[in-house]
Amino acid sequence: MRSGSVLIVGGAGYIGSHVAKAAAMSGYEPVVLDNLSAGHRWAVRWGPLVQADCRDEDALARTIRVHRPHTVVHLAGRTSVAESMQSPDRYYEENLCGSLALLRAMIESDCRNIVFSSTAAVYGEPLELPVAESHPLQPCNPYGETKLAVERAIAWHARAYGIRYAILRYFNAAGADPDGEIGEEHMPETHLVPLAILAALGRGDRLRIFGRHYPTADGTAIRDFVHVTDLAAAHVAGIRHLLAGGSDVSLNVGTGRGASIMDVLGAVRDVVGKPVPYETAEPRRGDPAILIAGGDLIRSRFAWVPQFSGLSEIVQSAAAWHSSRLAQVFTPL
Repeated sequence: MRSGSVLIVGGAGYIGSHVAKAAAMSGYEPVVLDNLSAGHRWAVRWGPLVQADCRDEDALARTIRVHRPHTVVHLAGRTSVAESMQSPDRYYEENLCGSLALLRAMIESDCRNIVFSSTAAVYGEPLELPVAESHPLQPCNPYGETKLAVERAIAWHARAYGIRYAILRYFNAAGADPDGEIGEEHMPETHLVPLAILAALGRGDRLRIFGRHYPTADGTAIRDFVHVTDLAAAHVAGIRHLLAGGSDVSLNVGTGRGASIMDVLGAVRDVVGKPVPYETAEPRRGDPAILIAGGDLIRSRFAWVPQFSGLSEIVQSAAAWHSSRLAQVFTPL
């Protein structure tokens, strides 16, 4: 029996599709609203799709009135640090303006619960590790700045209009659905794990490693990789928290463990059985050397514990997904 509907804005994308599946498996009806500029129609499998832009306030309000969701999960927006440094105007327009339109539509349609997809980029260059939620919020790129602006807008809307929120600050999402039903597919691809896998399989360009002189053991940047299925489970936990009357929260979603870029390449080599061809490039502006989550708060507030986020599990699930997708186009691997 369904426990009401959840509107997943951006639900045809990589993370959004996994959230939709997790919501459906937890008894909710996921209603996906997506303009399909980066998402995929094939990834919407557990509920209806409304094709519309997050900035279209009328379409948002109409969708909320028709489907009557008790909670909105907001994942729409642009997510590339490098792109945001080149086109900050686009990030403010899509990330901030789209979020404000969504908040207005929620208020107009009397939907008051929101789970917001934020990012560790709101912290900027870490002053201490691991990065706890109490860390100063000082983004060093427009992507992080726009996400922080949305966080603050949600908090002010909570005070003024009674919006209730759970803000989830992702670290590095990776991996694919363990059942093989959905996975990561960006055009063009920009994320490390799929780029490394495709390079090792000979289906992509040589991997570019941005920076080999960071103050880390092997000179490459260190990130906290969290499996996308665990990330989706955190969203469901956020929905349940709000429905149970829980207080407004802003929480990290990460494992508390770091892996370097070279660690990822080693894991890909072990899983795929082939080395990852790579070349080095200058560090990208706006990229911190190390980002590792302080994860105590989400464990205590949501009882959330990652189940699939070992580096080998992440790479195995991603490699299985990409091999399956490639087999549909190329000669089977």
